[in-house]
Amino acid sequence: MNALKRFLGTGFYSGLIPKAPGTAGSFVALLIILAIVQSQVYELLLVFAVISSAITLWVGSFFEEEYGEDPGCLVSDEWAGQALTFFAISFTDILMTNILLLIAGFLLFRFFDILKPLGIKRLQNLEGSWGILTDDLLSGLYALICLKTLIFMWPKILGMA
Repeated sequence: MNALKRFLGTGFYSGLIPKAPGTAGSFVALLIILAIVQSQVYELLLVFAVISSAITLWVGSFFEEEYGEDPGCLVSDEWAGQALTFFAISFTDILMTNILLLIAGFLLFRFFDILKPLGIKRLQNLEGSWGILTDDLLSGLYALICLKTLIFMWPKILGMA
């Protein structure tokens, strides 16, 4: 069971990359999100976020016991936050436009997840798995708001006009 927890929690082992495991895990999530976007079954973004959140809540205490408080190798929380970033985005049939949207959302999510402004850092103080997960969900929400704002204000930059 611990091997399954490690496999899922590390995002198919992407969180074991020594440098910037959160970024590596978010990138792997982005590839899954690209597949979802290309399938045009956008409801799967919510399913992906919910499953990633549930995995984080399930494996969080195991990871903290094994690796310490909010370990970097645990990236299922990044998967949940990264998926939330794209939940209400209107994608197109044009692959390059979708890739630009995904890159913009990825960069925004990483910005909020790394710097943790606007109350994100305080959420890490929640106990156990909730502290691990909620800061990434709020980072994803902030990234979503910023991405929607970019699309509204400058649609040509992201290939939306």
